[in-house]
Amino acid sequence: MSDAVQTPSQSQFTKRVFSGIQPSGGLTLGNYLGAVKRFVEMQQADYETLYCMVDLHAITVWQDPETLRFRTRELAAFFIASGLDPAKSILFNQSAVPEHAQLGWIFNCVARMGWMQRMTQFKDKAGKNAQNASLGLFGYPALMAADILLYHATHVPVGDDQKQHLELTRDIAIKFNHDFGVDFFPITEPVIGGPAARVMSLRDGSKKMSKSDPSDLSRINMSDDTDTIAQKFRKAKTDPDALPSEADGLEGRPEARNLVGIYAALGDETVDQVLADVGGKQFSEFKPMLVDRAVEKLAPISTEMARLMQDTTELDRVLKDGSQRARAIAAPILKKTYDIVGMLQS
Repeated sequence: MSDAVQTPSQSQFTKRVFSGIQPSGGLTLGNYLGAVKRFVEMQQADYETLYCMVDLHAITVWQDPETLRFRTRELAAFFIASGLDPAKSILFNQSAVPEHAQLGWIFNCVARMGWMQRMTQFKDKAGKNAQNASLGLFGYPALMAADILLYHATHVPVGDDQKQHLELTRDIAIKFNHDFGVDFFPITEPVIGGPAARVMSLRDGSKKMSKSDPSDLSRINMSDDTDTIAQKFRKAKTDPDALPSEADGLEGRPEARNLVGIYAALGDETVDQVLADVGGKQFSEFKPMLVDRAVEKLAPISTEMARLMQDTTELDRVLKDGSQRARAIAAPILKKTYDIVGMLQS
């Protein structure tokens, strides 16, 4: 390693948050409560925050080019409408910062095949047709590690389904630091939790809310209007029993647990706080409360998204500015990485 490379100790890293969402369409309540709501909360805390539309990840499966452009802008509109302030957070699309792909290749050479083969999400997405899956889908976790470590991010808010990828990111950072005898990349901490970290289907409380579910009634789309939001919650599957007064009483009641969790997350309450108030109520009483809270919180987001998408000039300006600010952080870190690895640079 060059004597010119100065590497910080783990305690000296700037508190920085990075996270991203694929612009692959179908933004749902799960995206909001499981991710973006926490993005907004962390924006208010003592962190530098970067939030990304990870379009390079999106193309691990084929995307129609025009649709991908539309969905990238729609995701940016969703971020802003949900409360992410481009003056406080850096908002950008991944492909506009080429350092992501460059560091991704370095990490392809650090990560081990055995690590990748253990990734359960690849197995789930590829299914029985793994031989026809793209190499990008298989190598997705190494690029995700690059997304995070390119900014020396110390914290990453993620859903439960991404926890294994965060563990791989930590493994890559540890191996890189060990291989080159440096203390260069931080050991990133996942931020997981909250009342509705995993939002489930409104038709089956045992399944995750998904844009791919054939029933539109199974999910709240972030583009749904007031009447649609209300209708879907009124038709949400429940059980015949009254709500319990404590969280333990939700065991074995997946639909009840899901609806109470959604209500709690929308109101910044814990499940126990909600149940202390609604315990003993039937769903005929609770559902109108849930509808009122959901409409109050979600309708302004869908309205603002629609407004932003009417003229995308401002969205494009935000993304261009964000990519420039992101590169200002990323480029020096990539340059030092290249220096550590031993690559000549002009």
